[in-house]
Amino acid sequence: MLEKFNQLSFVIGVFFIIVSLILLIGFLTSSALHHNINLYTGIGMIVFGLVMINLKD
Repeated sequence: MLEKFNQLSFVIGVFFIIVSLILLIGFLTSSALHHNINLYTGIGMIVFGLVMINLKD
């Protein structure tokens, strides 16, 4: 498991997933952040984060 943390693609993927979860939670809970751009960006960032995590060397 520690070998995964040394891979840059894993770290980048985790970062994008965390940021996308913040966007999606804000979209669902706050009326001020309830814009479609937050939804679409959050979904796109989750997909990108999952792709980065699944990359193999």
